[in-house]
Amino acid sequence: MSVIPYSRQDINQADIDAVVSVLRSDFLTQGPAVPAFEKSIVDYCGAEHAVAVNSATSALHIACLALGVGNGDIVWTTPITFVASANCALYCGATVDFVDIDPRTYNISVESLAEKLAVAEKIGKLPKVLIPVHLCGQPCDMESIYTLSQKYGFKIIEDASHAIGGKYKGEVIGNCRYSDITVFSFHPVKIITTGEGGMAMTNNAQLAKCMQLLRTHGITRDENEMTHTSDGPWYYQQIALGYNYRMTDIQAVLGLNQMQRLDEFVTKRHVIADRYNRLLADVPLIIPWQHEDSYSALHLYVIRLNLAEIGKTHRQIFEVLRALDIGVNLHYIPVYHHPYYQSLGFKTDYCLEAEQYYAEAISLPIYPGLTEAQQDLVVRALYEAIRL
Repeated sequence: MSVIPYSRQDINQADIDAVVSVLRSDFLTQGPAVPAFEKSIVDYCGAEHAVAVNSATSALHIACLALGVGNGDIVWTTPITFVASANCALYCGATVDFVDIDPRTYNISVESLAEKLAVAEKIGKLPKVLIPVHLCGQPCDMESIYTLSQKYGFKIIEDASHAIGGKYKGEVIGNCRYSDITVFSFHPVKIITTGEGGMAMTNNAQLAKCMQLLRTHGITRDENEMTHTSDGPWYYQQIALGYNYRMTDIQAVLGLNQMQRLDEFVTKRHVIADRYNRLLADVPLIIPWQHEDSYSALHLYVIRLNLAEIGKTHRQIFEVLRALDIGVNLHYIPVYHHPYYQSLGFKTDYCLEAEQYYAEAISLPIYPGLTEAQQDLVVRALYEAIRL
């Protein structure tokens, strides 16, 4: 039996044909596919601007730069996320701190955030930017976070790498109603894919213009932005220190085609999750809890083991599942556990709810192509692992 992965891309013939059409065209990069893909995301999400880049990490980086993050600034995020959510601030010379998670949603805890902000204000160490992460595709409590931002003066970057196709309070994630910038990921294990790729959404034209400049070396061909009259039609100027973060047309056309199936992908994920919920109802574990204000994109299906009742260790269960060819994973190791962050002074017990989560969480396979027969194998393997 082949391994059932925790997630995988869904590529059809139309996707392949679209990519081949670009390969046969005049533009493999910096052509018409990138703006077409950006427009498709704008139309879907309802934000005013989209800036396509080569990864969500790049999007987070230029989002921080566009918001003026630099030396001496502080950026807060959640510890239960991929390291990019924190690294992006360090790239800018800022320092990073972490806010503990909510024990039900596993997203950043609004209560912990409010408490930490009150203390930070007293000691003069408020964050310049907060990066809430929509873990597993379930949105954070963005309205409450936005209210706190108005009180304490910080900017918001939504890390929605898991969440395209989801909704918050009935509105599509990515409209930036409660944030300055929202970031999506199009890595192969995400909801839709461009191979590698990311997108930054915003309703602020100046932020969009800044991020567009930063993704292309800081170079402009717009004479209105130059320091003097153009030398000729060949002329361009580097007016900022930017990066080569461009998305190719090959990637963009794949994403553009995948957008046609985005809602279908998310619906299939919900069908699979609902079936897991039924099949695992009597197993000693916690199934994902969904807030009534949210419609998760369900990038991940995370269970938490009741280890006291099971009588086995987290690692034992995980290793049995892997031995049975179930490609489970753990999302995520608390960021401050990593040696680099330990070298910055963080201790392994920095956020208590995050520690408890890490001790119990396992991501089960979920992706649109997962069949009921494969899902049954996952569930049987989990029963076996728990009962061994």
